[in-house]
Amino acid sequence: MRLDLARILLARTRIDPVFRDTPQYECESLGEALGCRLVLKVETLNPIRSFKGRGTETVLDRLQERGTADAVVCASAGNLGQALAYGGRSRGIGVTVVASSAANPLKIERMRTLGAEVVLVDGEIEAALETAARVAAETGAFLVEDSKDIGTCEGAATIGVELSELPGELDAVVVSLGAGAMASGVGFALRSLRGDTETICVQPENAPAMTLALRAGRPVEVGTPNTIADGVAGRLVLPEVLDDLASVTDDAVLVTEAGIIEAMRLLHIHAGLVVEPAAALGVASILESGGRFDGRTVATILCGGNVTPMDFDRWTRGRDRSAA
Repeated sequence: MRLDLARILLARTRIDPVFRDTPQYECESLGEALGCRLVLKVETLNPIRSFKGRGTETVLDRLQERGTADAVVCASAGNLGQALAYGGRSRGIGVTVVASSAANPLKIERMRTLGAEVVLVDGEIEAALETAARVAAETGAFLVEDSKDIGTCEGAATIGVELSELPGELDAVVVSLGAGAMASGVGFALRSLRGDTETICVQPENAPAMTLALRAGRPVEVGTPNTIADGVAGRLVLPEVLDDLASVTDDAVLVTEAGIIEAMRLLHIHAGLVVEPAAALGVASILESGGRFDGRTVATILCGGNVTPMDFDRWTRGRDRSAA
């Protein structure tokens, strides 16, 4: 196991307070609709509207301690890049983000607004990762690799520390799964601090790479992702992250595009929250669970809110259900 509880607890004290101690509360009306006691952990109420600031703060803080933080580069679909740009700007560190030219235009614009140099490449996130590695080799910038860099996992793990402090029962936490930083970090923190709580990972069935790898015990070949949940739409499975996940998570499930859209709609109706598709995976998993969570206390992490108003309206108001 690459993660360490002492480092996670220290990271919690070093992360910018704007990203820490986020709201976690029971949403009674949505819980009634889903048949369970539902706790929402809201990670969207910060300058970048996502949980990623916890991980990038941890990475940058450790780089500064080592004196190796003049410039950094990453590949990102948007949220990691925004977080790195925000942290780099406040520390005077140059940030380059490589993104797919097909990435969410809202996220691209926000990365630039936060001061990052954004390089667009053709192809999926894997092409962006290759370019980012080349930029790092050519310029000497530190390559921040989401999930591979343990700081991204241990920063995200502080979410699990906060959830462990909830009073009363906590039967399960359903966690959106992309590259694995949040799921492995939260799972490790809960396994360490609240061992009776299940950690269940959730991916779209149209982007199932990590889930299928967990089930098989090894990376497996999957097709091109085709999901509205762009924040978790990768195909790359890192063996070390797969090992981390396998040791701290209890299950991995897949959800439909229709379920994701319905979960976004329900979160807006019952909680007044606008979330991006990747953040709705947990609620979608409860919707499609066949009663697995009936009567139980379940938490879900609303990990991002970077969605254009046009897309949110198009999906949740049923004007375009083609994605489902």
